[in-house]
Amino acid sequence: MRTAVVILNWNTRDYLERFLPPLLDSLQGLDAGVVVADNASTDGSRELLAERFPQVRTILFDENYGFTGGYNRALSDLLDDSACRAGASCRAEYLVLLNSDIEVPAGWLEPLVAWMDAHPDYAACGPKLHALEPDGDGFRRSDRFEYAGAAGGLLDRYGFPFCRGRVLGRTERDTGQYDAPQDALWVSGACLLVRARAWHELGGLDARFFAHMEEIDWCWRAWLAGWRVGVVPQSCVYHLGGGTLAPASPLKLKLNYRNGLLLLENNLSATLGPRRSRGRIRMRKILDCCAAIVYLLSGKADNARAVRDAHREYRELRGTKTEPGVPGKGSPEGLLDVCILIQAALRGEKIFKFVRRYESSH
Repeated sequence: MRTAVVILNWNTRDYLERFLPPLLDSLQGLDAGVVVADNASTDGSRELLAERFPQVRTILFDENYGFTGGYNRALSDLLDDSACRAGASCRAEYLVLLNSDIEVPAGWLEPLVAWMDAHPDYAACGPKLHALEPDGDGFRRSDRFEYAGAAGGLLDRYGFPFCRGRVLGRTERDTGQYDAPQDALWVSGACLLVRARAWHELGGLDARFFAHMEEIDWCWRAWLAGWRVGVVPQSCVYHLGGGTLAPASPLKLKLNYRNGLLLLENNLSATLGPRRSRGRIRMRKILDCCAAIVYLLSGKADNARAVRDAHREYRELRGTKTEPGVPGKGSPEGLLDVCILIQAALRGEKIFKFVRRYESSH
C-alpha cells in the first residue's frame, strides 16, 4: 500500500470497535490500508481485532513502549516488511500516525496525500482537528477546534505549545478563519501524515519522550533539516482526546513539563544559537518553578510534585540522547517571540485575534 494508516493502541478496545469501521470505509478504493500496533493491551483489544477485523494488519508488542517507542517499532517494521501479516507487503511512501479516538469522515485522506504529492519539500502535514464530544450513548461532531492540534501548532518563546484555534485551555469556533493551507511548526500526532523518507532521515521519534510533545520535537527537527511542515484544512477529522491519560493526570503533567525541556534542549540551540538558547531554557525553568509554587498554594501537591519530578527526570535524560543534533539548515515557521501565558492572561478571548495578527506580521 502506498499510504499506511497506523493506529497505536493501548487498552482502547471500545474506541477501536467504534472508530475502525468508518476509517476502513473511508479508505475503500484508495491505495491505502490500516495497521494496528498494540502496546500489550489487556482489555480485549487483541481479541477484538482478531475476531471483528481480521482484514486489519496487526503488530503485537510484548510491553507498552509508549507513543514514541511503539511508533518507532511499528513504522520501522512496516517499512522493512518484517511485521505484516501473511507476508503481505507493507512498503509505504506515506505513513499516517492516527489516534484510536479519531473519527474520520469520507474523503479525509485524499487532500493530505495530494498536498504531499504536489509539495515534495514537506516532511509532514495534517488536517484540522475538531472536537468530538460525548452525546448520550454516542458522540457529536463539534464545530469547535480540538485541544490537541486545532489548525496547526505554534510555540512561544519559552517552549509552551499552542495552536491556531487553541490557546491554553481556550478553543475557538471554526468559522473558516484557517481554511487556507498554512505552514506550522508542528502538527498533532493525533493525525499526522509523514513522508517515509523524512521519517527515516530524522530517525523517527525521540524515544526519551515516551509520550506527549514528541511530535513537536519531530516536526521541529524536520524544519531544521530543511523540510517543511503544514496544515491542509481541506481535510478535517474529529478527535475525542484524553483517551489514555486524563487532562488532570499528574503523570500527564509531569510528561509535559519534562518533555517541554527536552524539546528545547534538542532544538533551540540549532535555531537561536547556544547563548540565546541557554537563557531561554533558564527562564523556562523559572516559570516551571513558579507554576509549582502556584500548585502548592492551590492545594494541588500532586501537581507540584509532578513538576519537581519532571525537572529531576530532565536532568537525568538530557545527556542520554544517542543521535547527534540536527544542524540548523532550515528556518522553522511558527516560533512566536511572545510569552503566550502573559498574552492569554491579558487578552482573554481576544487572544485568537492577537495570535492571527501577530503571526501574519512576523
